[in-house]
Amino acid sequence: MIAALRQRHDPRNGDLEFSGVGGALMAAQGLDSLFPIADLSVMGLAEILPRLPLLLRRLSETAAHVSAVQPTALITIDAPGFSFRLAKRLKGQGFPLIHYVAPQVWAWRPGRARHLAGRIDHLLALLPFEPAFFSDYDLPCDFVGHPVIEGVAEAPGDGAAFRLARGIAPDAPVLALLPGSRVGEASRLLPVFAEVAARLHAQRPGLEIVLPTVEQVAATVAEAVRPWSVPTHIVKDGGERADAFAAADAALAASGTVSLELALRGIPTVVAYRTNPVTAALVRRMLTIPHVALPNILAGSEVVPEFLQENCRAEPIAAALAKLLDDPARRAAQKTELAHIAELLGRGGTAPSLRAADAVLKVIA
Repeated sequence: MIAALRQRHDPRNGDLEFSGVGGALMAAQGLDSLFPIADLSVMGLAEILPRLPLLLRRLSETAAHVSAVQPTALITIDAPGFSFRLAKRLKGQGFPLIHYVAPQVWAWRPGRARHLAGRIDHLLALLPFEPAFFSDYDLPCDFVGHPVIEGVAEAPGDGAAFRLARGIAPDAPVLALLPGSRVGEASRLLPVFAEVAARLHAQRPGLEIVLPTVEQVAATVAEAVRPWSVPTHIVKDGGERADAFAAADAALAASGTVSLELALRGIPTVVAYRTNPVTAALVRRMLTIPHVALPNILAGSEVVPEFLQENCRAEPIAAALAKLLDDPARRAAQKTELAHIAELLGRGGTAPSLRAADAVLKVIA
């Protein structure tokens, strides 16, 4: 979005400057982050409580900084627990409050939208049905499309090149494992994923695993896979990520944004997730939708098999993946459904970052 704002901004209106909190990619666009974004990378009640003092300190630091800078606009990005508390502190200071990534309150706490309308001036939504939902609460909202579209469009991937570079036979079955981008979720899911891989490999000795990972969980992943007997290729280089996906015949992924990336890439997928039991019990009491995987929410049906909490076990997950690995017709059927989901997300239109930038500039104007 920063790059798109630079592209869309009229220089006659002055220079654009960015200040706040962000990660490496935002730093590459010129943002000097107040503190490491990893300080905010935590989710779930049981996980948040031990880090609450740090989170509250970072909240106060950010609010003080924004008040001192008095920006033309404040754009908060995702992280609703942090972002909306920040917005509450800064409401009424004379600049618009724009939130990028509409919170999924429609899934578990619809009434929260009313509270948001009192804190946020404008929402940027990733999913096509969200503007209509928030309009019922008099909260302006634009559908801008999902950012993962641009990542897939910019890096379609070369599966043959990846297989050649990694010594994987052209006809070998390849399973991608995506255990999550947070240490807590990866630690909970990797033991299950390990057993799934072992079960599938026992019946398919030629099976190989590709495991794209990110910096914050790379050490956790490396330690977990060290004793695995299944040939496993850890992918740390972001430039190789798309090639690794293109080489995969099927994928097992944690529930989250990566399931949409897999959908856009047309990779047959099974989703699994397990969180802290306390967090799970609280969420279940409030959940108002039948599915949690984003492709299924968009499709309105279980296109991608889901295995959650007590069902997040190796035996049924391996069975579901075996059907995808062994049955070309089943893989083709799911790919057809995934192609429809890609259309719903906005693929083929104006890039989501440009749509987001246009919405921001419209609000400022």
